[in-house]
Amino acid sequence: MIKGISRMFSIGLLTLIGASVNVWAQSEIDLSKIKLPEGFKISIYAEGITDARSLSSTPDGKTVFVGNRRRKNVYALTDTDGDMVADKTYKWASKTGKDWNMPNGVAYHNGDLYVAEVNRILRFPDIMNNLDDPKQEVIFEDYPTDAHHGWKFIAFGPDGKLYVPVGAPCNVCESDKEVYASITRMNPDGSNMEIYATGVRNSVGFAWDPKTQKMWFTDNGRDMMGDDIPACELNFAPEKGMNFGFPYWHQGDIPDPDFGDKFPRTNFTEPKYKFEPHSAPLGLRFYQGDMFPAKYKNNIIVAQHGSWNRSLDAGHIGYQLRFVQVEGDKVIGSEIFASGWLDQETNKGWGKPVDILEMPDGSILVSDDVAGVIYRISYEK
Repeated sequence: MIKGISRMFSIGLLTLIGASVNVWAQSEIDLSKIKLPEGFKISIYAEGITDARSLSSTPDGKTVFVGNRRRKNVYALTDTDGDMVADKTYKWASKTGKDWNMPNGVAYHNGDLYVAEVNRILRFPDIMNNLDDPKQEVIFEDYPTDAHHGWKFIAFGPDGKLYVPVGAPCNVCESDKEVYASITRMNPDGSNMEIYATGVRNSVGFAWDPKTQKMWFTDNGRDMMGDDIPACELNFAPEKGMNFGFPYWHQGDIPDPDFGDKFPRTNFTEPKYKFEPHSAPLGLRFYQGDMFPAKYKNNIIVAQHGSWNRSLDAGHIGYQLRFVQVEGDKVIGSEIFASGWLDQETNKGWGKPVDILEMPDGSILVSDDVAGVIYRISYEK
């Protein structure tokens, strides 16, 4: 039973495309562990969503799409009665005889659903009229096949292009392929793929400032330099052709032990904000709704997935949502927005936030790939 929620709800599962059954889902999640600013509350939008990762939705918010990294499925969650709880879940799998390869990224655009695998971009045309049996098209299949940092977040930019990151195939290395450690973009039909930004180790989230239409993105710093360096990054990429330093410089001012002597730091663009080292900032969204207090409007909420390799003495960090205030190209403030997924006594995380999605009513959804749920955070005066 979910503590603080006194009812169970039916979730319809599609174990294969075209097959549907209903099951009852229960959770042991104690939502009272989550700490939020005064006036905010957290509830469960959907549960039983194994390895819930990237989020997208239809404009009316009635259907939410969920990507998946460790499994081979993509989900569609529908709220048919408008109570802000998903009451039916479609669980899709590949029908080609070959499993989807880390279908992490999802993006809804002009009636179609786009899904990013490691090396391919899939499109499911007219998805809302085909929820029971989606029709798959491959629009691009030339990304690298490396699993290391191969999972992808995707989103459409204000220019109408689909933006797709390509992570470095390593902790830290040089590559003769420019597409590694980059953010790319393409037309909605998969044509004219080009590199937008380089020197990006592993971005799993980006968004555009609604006031300036300029891109901000998170990047995960390299490992094995110690508990406290380098920082993870929030970067500002207003134009094509910028280089953010990987693998030569980290957090803008720390040279890599193996590659840092090859280029001066002035060759690269420094981050606008430094997150805690190893805190793994992933999804981010500019909040544009009217439900939350005014200070949140047109500013960023970031999901920090949490560290995995800090020493026992140092303890884990992250496992939280962070609010970041921006003004133009500058970060002017930051504070923790939601925390509690990390048990401080045991130094273990019982949940890990991944992505954020704003709903039409101004609440936000947050995916959790450890607890297997989608949370809803709302505000009441």
